[in-house]
Amino acid sequence: MSTTSKASQRIAALLDENSFVEIGALVTARATDFDLKQTETPSDGVITGYGVIGGNLVYVYSQDASVLNGTVGEMHAKKIANIYRLALKMGAPVIGLLDSAGLRLQESTDALAAFGELYKRQSLASGVIPQITGVFGNCGGGLAILSAMSDFTFMEEKNGKLFVNSPNALAGNTVAKCDTSAADYQCSKTSNVDITGSEADILAQIRQLVSMLPANNEEDAITDCTDDLNRVCAGLESCVGDTSVALSLIADNNLFLEVKKEYAPEMVTGFLKLDGVTVGAVANCAERLDSEGKVAEKFDTTLSANGCEKAAEFVNFCDAFNIPVLSLTNTTGFKACECNEKRIAKAVAQLTYAFANATVPKVNAVIGKAYGSAYVAMNSKATGADITIAWPNAEIGCMDATLAAKIMYEGQGAETIKEKASEYAALQNSVTSAAKRGYVDQIVEPADTRKYIIGAFEMLFTKKEDRPAKKHGTV
Repeated sequence: MSTTSKASQRIAALLDENSFVEIGALVTARATDFDLKQTETPSDGVITGYGVIGGNLVYVYSQDASVLNGTVGEMHAKKIANIYRLALKMGAPVIGLLDSAGLRLQESTDALAAFGELYKRQSLASGVIPQITGVFGNCGGGLAILSAMSDFTFMEEKNGKLFVNSPNALAGNTVAKCDTSAADYQCSKTSNVDITGSEADILAQIRQLVSMLPANNEEDAITDCTDDLNRVCAGLESCVGDTSVALSLIADNNLFLEVKKEYAPEMVTGFLKLDGVTVGAVANCAERLDSEGKVAEKFDTTLSANGCEKAAEFVNFCDAFNIPVLSLTNTTGFKACECNEKRIAKAVAQLTYAFANATVPKVNAVIGKAYGSAYVAMNSKATGADITIAWPNAEIGCMDATLAAKIMYEGQGAETIKEKASEYAALQNSVTSAAKRGYVDQIVEPADTRKYIIGAFEMLFTKKEDRPAKKHGTV
């Protein structure tokens, strides 16, 4: 392996020191049409092999833009397909470091067939081994689909370009007007990218993600816990708005790895360790705090179509890899606008189905308001949560008590409305009322949340749950 190319430098920075073993170093292009015979194609523009991250086996391929612009031809793709073949045999993650001008035009149908083979390999690997992609340069056309078929995508914030159609190919658009291929756009406006940053940042983040995930769908992601299982989380109640902070406080050693942070920020998704076991977290988010603890951005406590789709995809990943799911619920309904209305019913259906269909251990913590069908969709006990806990000031019911009173006692005066609202809040919306009906298993103080959640997941560790025999669902 050349030690000077960017492709090789990225592999060296990603893997444990001196752990990389290259496979297929002598492979070159077979095609000779259109002057390819006179062109040197070392490794056919992609370095492939295996190594370790934190001592754990991973397979990696890194495209070399210095060789035919990193374009994907027949042998290039066959090298990557071989890595997938080995990874599936060994049950280890595949990490792709992308920097390519796309399809190799000189090889035409051979290159197209190669793309198809890669898509097939990815499909076979989906839900079996984690697939992680890092975009460092161009990733366009068919390669963008390859990236989207992986489980997680990281993107270099300055030089990374991710697109199916280039920005200038969009009617009425130019790069100067709206760079739809840029990291910021792909991260915040689409759900294609999970994390952006500098090259060094994202390589470090990929290492951290690998340390969080199981190697395959038959292994558990468990490490030794060095944190106090009964640690009191003082001040946790003040984080009811910014649940990314709340999850950091609950997590072992306060480490929470958030994914898709910039996309649909009103829904938080990410990974944390609890007693050394990796848990996937889904949480409603009403605000974001800055580094000084001040509110930087506020959101409605409602479910959006984007947020639901983001969460459903994440829950499906966790279920495929036997990762327990924790939800923090604080929602009052559905986002109301014409744009959202186009997709909200289907998106909520997908979220509801994802939670209900998942057979992994599921714990729901109601930390704020939990109203109506939005609450039901957020991993409620009715749709399959194994354990539901709630903070003492949580509210669970159909809707806000005052609004309910106005509907039920329309036209009966302000005093009556006020009286009936108070009565409704006590009888129908209080967490105590829900607990008496069996919809809440435990009412816990915010500071004790960590130890109760850990206790619940420890109890659920050997959970087994059957589903009706079928090929797959259709929601």
